[in-house]
Amino acid sequence: MNFFTKIDLPSSDLQIDYKSKLAFWGSCFADNISAQFASRKFKVLANPFGTVYNPVSTAMQIKAIANGKIFGEKDVFQDARVGNCTSNEKSVSNENCAALWHCWNAHGSLSGKSREECIAKLNEATSQAREFLQKANVVFITLGTAFVYFLKESGIAVSNCHRQDPNMFIRKMISVDHAAEALKSIVRDLHKIKRDGIFRRQASSSNQDATLHIVFTVSPLRHLSDGVHNNTLSKATLQLAVEKVIREFDQPAAESSINPAPIISYFPSYEIVMDELRDYRFYDSDMIHLSKIAEEYIFERMVESYCNEKTRKDIKQVEKFLKSANHRIQDANSPATAAFLQKLQAEAAKLESQIAGLQLG
Repeated sequence: MNFFTKIDLPSSDLQIDYKSKLAFWGSCFADNISAQFASRKFKVLANPFGTVYNPVSTAMQIKAIANGKIFGEKDVFQDARVGNCTSNEKSVSNENCAALWHCWNAHGSLSGKSREECIAKLNEATSQAREFLQKANVVFITLGTAFVYFLKESGIAVSNCHRQDPNMFIRKMISVDHAAEALKSIVRDLHKIKRDGIFRRQASSSNQDATLHIVFTVSPLRHLSDGVHNNTLSKATLQLAVEKVIREFDQPAAESSINPAPIISYFPSYEIVMDELRDYRFYDSDMIHLSKIAEEYIFERMVESYCNEKTRKDIKQVEKFLKSANHRIQDANSPATAAFLQKLQAEAAKLESQIAGLQLG
């Protein structure tokens, strides 16, 4: 007897192994799943501008990278609030309460105490992301919501409001067509970044893998602050937009062998949670975010879909090694510890020689 509905995963030509470079973009669900891959020593880039929930802001971030944008003074602003620290901090030092500098299209982790610090963080993130994406094999785009905040003054979408005055923004759910246009922009710009990287290295790297897979997925995390019905409408908007874009790009473009069109697909994260994990035991204490067990299960389903039998065995070997390597050491100076560390080094070297692309250091 089957006691739950198991989602049939679509067949895929995408094959991920330890040589693959994997980029993850989007909501906190993207952070969580990318961490599953990174913890097993896959090569991962995750949200270089911080978490981003809607397709419009995601498209703006990726376009900045594709266009080689250099951030400057016009791209940042100073926090409009009177200080941005707690009342206790204010009583200690006014210097600690100096207003931070932010960027509307980046997370607070890229904010700075000065304009120059914020700009430097933005440009460093852009440069590192461009370098990684030029060599990336797979980009996972995780969409969280179709609700977008727009600045009233300019009409420009923002990915982070930085707790500024709510009256500065208009918040609305975008249409399927608007979301689809943003997704098409993402596809085109990721293709441009990959193409630029191939042409830049073509002379010295004839074996460069020119294929780029773009995998869209919809985050199963519910945005219940919008209300249950609006959350359903939002997720449906994203689903329809993804389907529209996949169908449009389904017709292969006339590309050269060194510049093939990106392969676009969908991974059913949302459906797996809604059907296979339809139980609150798979949620965190807030009953909205997923538990670690649920995140690991979705990772296992991705491995099932995108990794062949050898890579799945490689993952098991790496997990076993890491479990041993993370063993708590009681006495760092004992002979037994020295022997244990020497054994670990030998095992690491052996694994790296057996698994192409693996880097345990």
